[in-house]
Amino acid sequence: MAGKGEPSFSISSLGFGFSCSSSPPLPPLPPCIEVLSSEKVASSLSSNLETVSFNSGFSLRKGRISTGDVFPVPNSDLIPGKYEGGLKLWEGAIDLINCLCTEVQAGRLSLAGKRVLELGCGHGLPGIYACLEGAAAVDFQDFNVEVLRCLTIPNVEHNLAESQGSLECKHPQLRFVAGDWSEVDQLLLREPEKPTNDNCSSLPSLSSSMPTPGYDVILTAETVYSLSSLTNLYGVMKKCLCRETGVAYVAGKKHYFGVGGGTRQFLRVVDDDGEMEGSVIAEIADGSSNVREVWKFSFKSLH
Repeated sequence: MAGKGEPSFSISSLGFGFSCSSSPPLPPLPPCIEVLSSEKVASSLSSNLETVSFNSGFSLRKGRISTGDVFPVPNSDLIPGKYEGGLKLWEGAIDLINCLCTEVQAGRLSLAGKRVLELGCGHGLPGIYACLEGAAAVDFQDFNVEVLRCLTIPNVEHNLAESQGSLECKHPQLRFVAGDWSEVDQLLLREPEKPTNDNCSSLPSLSSSMPTPGYDVILTAETVYSLSSLTNLYGVMKKCLCRETGVAYVAGKKHYFGVGGGTRQFLRVVDDDGEMEGSVIAEIADGSSNVREVWKFSFKSLH
């Protein structure tokens, strides 16, 4: 039985580098697409909002929906090649926001006016925190279109609306992108087209007049669980992060038993590549899961 905060699955059911040659191949990757905020599916979310509190005293709201509401296979945290846990709020997202609060309060990080990307966003709470801290633009990426439509976009709308009572133009420009890390950078770094049929949306979208350089800040939580995906995760971070001043925050468990990943395995990928360096800024051992960490990464100085 998996511990609290751990997904319930067997190694043989995953196919993440542990399957034998007789295992069926994973389905082809879905295309990378931009999801308009008007495409949200929020019919069941408004009546299932929960409050998530953080160490600094503020709170955010998140929706609660089940896998069976979105995908044909109910009550599963992991469906390889289809769904990878985006409907569950994992501890790492809370750890990440707590660390971001500390970084901001200590003057080590400013999100004001910055361009931010949340990879593997799920609920999108770290990205929402960046919105509330004055980011100029926040992009939310998830593997699944369904997660963005059913959970991320409604969560963003609810939290931004509650923060000021109404959505106004001074909110950051937002984009929602679905796709696999192996190729999603091509869409993330492309200058987006101005939406033409998104008039019913209450969220501001990126217009073609806004350039898309590298991101100032990349956020990601609980995305280092699968050993086979670590290289792609690191690859998209390298391609999308601004080389001169960019910083990436990665939160996750030190080890994910049964699937081979973890923050220390991700650090090994980073060290083997040699272009970026990282430091651990928090270690959490509260008994709710195995030890969790938050790491801060940036490109090595050229000087």
